[in-house]
Amino acid sequence: MALGKSFTQNEKTTGKAIALAFVATLLMKFFVLDFMIAEGNSMIPAIRPGAILPVCKVSYGIRLPLSHTYLFQWGIPKTGDVVVFYTPLGEVAVKRCGENLNDGVFYALGDNSSQSYDSRNYGPVPKGNIIGKVLGVR
Repeated sequence: MALGKSFTQNEKTTGKAIALAFVATLLMKFFVLDFMIAEGNSMIPAIRPGAILPVCKVSYGIRLPLSHTYLFQWGIPKTGDVVVFYTPLGEVAVKRCGENLNDGVFYALGDNSSQSYDSRNYGPVPKGNIIGKVLGVR
């Protein structure tokens, strides 16, 4: 495009569509669905290192991004759910929900107990630390 040339209507429409798609993708990533790559051996054999994990961020409610506060909450993890959460040290972890101790916390357990740093080490985890529920393993 030469300097000084104005955009055509089609170019403006295409630019708006691209911008809208970008914003929609960011909103989806922050609020609805994200993908993570598993690291470590704590969830072997269910989840191997390098596995791609689709994480549904709205399984239990809608959280404010980068916060432990729910705007709306409609569920809690069930025993056996595999969840992604922030540990008490602020690290992101993937573990199975061992049990719900009460409405405010859950017990996170790795499937490979001999190589898992989990609630047996750092205690129960506040449910507000949950990022989302793992939908499957790829």
